[in-house]
Amino acid sequence: MLTGLRSYISTAALALLIVYFAYHALTGDQGLLTSAQREQTLAAKSAELARLTAQRQDLEVRAKLLRDSSLSADLLEERARSLLGYSDPRDYVIRIQGDNPTGG
Repeated sequence: MLTGLRSYISTAALALLIVYFAYHALTGDQGLLTSAQREQTLAAKSAELARLTAQRQDLEVRAKLLRDSSLSADLLEERARSLLGYSDPRDYVIRIQGDNPTGG
């Protein structure tokens, strides 16, 4: 009786192990049932990446205009007013091509 029970115990342990791994394969952090949530997270992160990329490009353009080789007087004045507290939140600068006396 004991030898017959031993074969069933190993089979039951193996079955429980298979059920355990199958359950976690479906519902775990990277399981099959959480793929929709991963896709939503990916879409949100892609939108954030696009926003940050556009923001970085804008900052690079603004930084280029503040360098000595291509200094923009309008941008310099805007930054000086902002740093000194003389700017109004409703103020904005309109850049016009050909307005730079250095020809740039």
